[in-house]
Amino acid sequence: MKPADIFASAPFFGGRRLRGFVSGVAVAFLIGFTTWAADAAVAQESRASDSQAIAAIVNDRVISSYDLDQRVKLIMLSSGIPNTGENVSRIRGQVLRSLVDEYLQMEEAQRLNISVSQEEIDTAFQRIAQRANMSVEQIEGFLKEGGISRATLEAQIRSDLAWNRVIQQQFGPQVTVGDVEIDEVLRRLEEESDQPRYLVSEILITFDSPSHAEEIAAGTKRLVEQMREGAPFEAVAHQFSQSASAANGGDIGWVHASQLPDGVGSVVAKMQPGMISDPIRTLNGYYIIQLRSMQTGTGADPMRDQYSLMQVLLPLTPDAEPQAVSRRAREAEEFRRETKSCDDVPRLVGKYLSGAASPKKDVIAGQLDPRLRQALAGLKVGGTTEPIRSERGIEMVVVCGHKAAEGETPTREQIDSTLYEQQLSMMGRRHLRDLRRDAVVVYR
Repeated sequence: MKPADIFASAPFFGGRRLRGFVSGVAVAFLIGFTTWAADAAVAQESRASDSQAIAAIVNDRVISSYDLDQRVKLIMLSSGIPNTGENVSRIRGQVLRSLVDEYLQMEEAQRLNISVSQEEIDTAFQRIAQRANMSVEQIEGFLKEGGISRATLEAQIRSDLAWNRVIQQQFGPQVTVGDVEIDEVLRRLEEESDQPRYLVSEILITFDSPSHAEEIAAGTKRLVEQMREGAPFEAVAHQFSQSASAANGGDIGWVHASQLPDGVGSVVAKMQPGMISDPIRTLNGYYIIQLRSMQTGTGADPMRDQYSLMQVLLPLTPDAEPQAVSRRAREAEEFRRETKSCDDVPRLVGKYLSGAASPKKDVIAGQLDPRLRQALAGLKVGGTTEPIRSERGIEMVVVCGHKAAEGETPTREQIDSTLYEQQLSMMGRRHLRDLRRDAVVVYR
């Protein structure tokens, strides 16, 4: 089992993003922390004398090298990219540009008297902990162990929430979606009902002028390399994508090729499920596409399947003796053979020392970690997934119920919401571009 799989398999239940970065961190604790922590020694703590060095000046505000180093560590953690010296040097420039953007966003929020309270930050931490099946203290402990201050994560959460409010306040009232636009989408969907549909996730990295395109292209190529080597697409999208879909880890659901930006649809049509595209250049940015599945027609979206699941744990310490591990493995196989329904679980798991089962949890397939979705594929109600060794012990999931999604055409309200978010996101990107153009930014 790979180190990164430990936290992927432990809580099992991944979550969607909280209007920005927040649950991206939860995803990181589920799928990336152990790899990051295992390699953390590669990136040494900055010396105290370096903490005052300047990485950039944004108008009259300083981004210190310490702030940049802290953010790089956090990005490594939350994107699932292994923290090696080579990877740090590859993404450091992109992270610095992101920090510059955050400073401009916070400056704009302050100009508009928009603020985020400490209570909201604390609530965000609680949600992170809840989604990662941990306590706030455990989350803080992991940050501390990796040399990341809580203030670093707070700063990113605060900036994200504040910028969302800026965009909503400044441009929300200007966005209107008319009946004609909705009718056009419905008409196109009907015309293409017999054409292939693609389950797609995206990452969008924009540039302000053609002179920056080459630099951005190099950065997106490096992200593609990392994801093809195992960094989770969802976590990378949370951290780097500038599209509205970043809020859902890049997930844009089922689409026809014609619904994708110019040049993107033709690439997707040539891909196979599971592939990640090379960077695709558009007028003002680069797209990276992950094709998760495809089908012909308007069949049901399997990501909307409903599951009722029960998690089972046979505890083991990380340093358990081989004999204890083997005994637990035999118990797990016995449990799987004897379990026919979730009603059996309390009785059967009670046979084993410290064995425990969680209450039933109702989830949508799209909320689950991809590896758990794969493990559940083909299991009938009453079935149990293959045992997985995690930091907590031997873990399994029992299927208490499963209801397949029904095929359907999006409602007018759903189309309205999607078009609204797309337009609002575009206005937000334009506004940030204008802030960059008017700012005085000096890189050191």
